[in-house]
Amino acid sequence: MKTLSETRLFGGVQGVYSHPSAATGTEMTFGLFLPRAARTGKVPLLWFLSGLTCTHENAMTKAGAQAWAAEHGIAVVFPDTSPRGDGVADDAAFDLGQGAGFYVNATQAPWAGHYRMWDYIATDLTRVLFDGFALDEGRQAITGHSMGGHGALSLAMGLPGRFASVSAFAPIANPTQSDWGRKQFTAYLGADESAWSAHDATLLMRAHGFDGPVLVDQGGADQFLGLLRPEALAEAMVARRQEGIFRMQPGYDHSYFFIATFIRDHIAFHARAMADSGGSGAGS
Repeated sequence: MKTLSETRLFGGVQGVYSHPSAATGTEMTFGLFLPRAARTGKVPLLWFLSGLTCTHENAMTKAGAQAWAAEHGIAVVFPDTSPRGDGVADDAAFDLGQGAGFYVNATQAPWAGHYRMWDYIATDLTRVLFDGFALDEGRQAITGHSMGGHGALSLAMGLPGRFASVSAFAPIANPTQSDWGRKQFTAYLGADESAWSAHDATLLMRAHGFDGPVLVDQGGADQFLGLLRPEALAEAMVARRQEGIFRMQPGYDHSYFFIATFIRDHIAFHARAMADSGGSGAGS
C-alpha cells in the first residue's frame, strides 16, 4: 500500500492511499478518514460508495462527512467506483465502464477481466483496511449515493451479518427495471436476467430484507427519479415490515448539496447502530 497524501482535519487524518488489487488486477485508490480516537484504539468503520462518474475523491471532498464522523469517533472509507488504467475496458457513455462499475463481478467480455467491484469491496479492500489501520472489523456500516446507494443496499443484504446498518442517498433502487441497471447488467452480467436479482435492492428487500436498520433519503426534485425508482423500494420495505425509515425530501435534487444537507443524520444513524452492535458478530 502507498500513502498518496495525509491531511489533518477535525483532529483526525484524511488519507488517500493506493494498493494493488487482486480482485480487479489493477492499482486501486481509496480515501480514508481516521478520527482522533484511532490513535489509541480501533474505531468503527462507515463505508461510503459513490455514484456514476465519481472517483474516491468526490464524496471525500463534497459530502462533508468528516466533521460528523470525528464527532462520533468513526472512520469513513471512500473507495473508487471502478478499476482504471491502461488495458481496462471502457465505454464512451458515462454510465458504463470506468467510473461505472455498479459494484458487481462482471462475467462478460470485455469487462470480466477487471470489473470485479463486488469482490473488491467485500473482500479485497476489506482486508487492506483491517490489516493496515486501527479499525474494528466487528463494527461496520455502509452508505452510498445513486449507483453507490444501489451498491450499499445490495452489499448489505447480500452479506448478512457484515454491516450493523445501511443507508442510501437517492439510490438506484430497482435497477432490473431501469435503464440505469438493465443496460449495465446486460453488459456486465449477460442477458440472463436471473443473474441480476442479487444486485437489485428492491428484489432483495422483497426476498429477505436486511438484518438491521435502514435509512433512505430521496430528493423530491431529483432529476433522475424515473431512473431511480424509489417507490419500488419503499413499497418493498413496507411489505417486508423492514426496520427502517424512507424520507422524501421536498425540493432537493441529486447533487452533493443534497448529500451534505443530510449526511449528519446518516452518520448519527450509523454511529448508534454500530454502538448497539457492541463489536460482536457484525464482521463475521
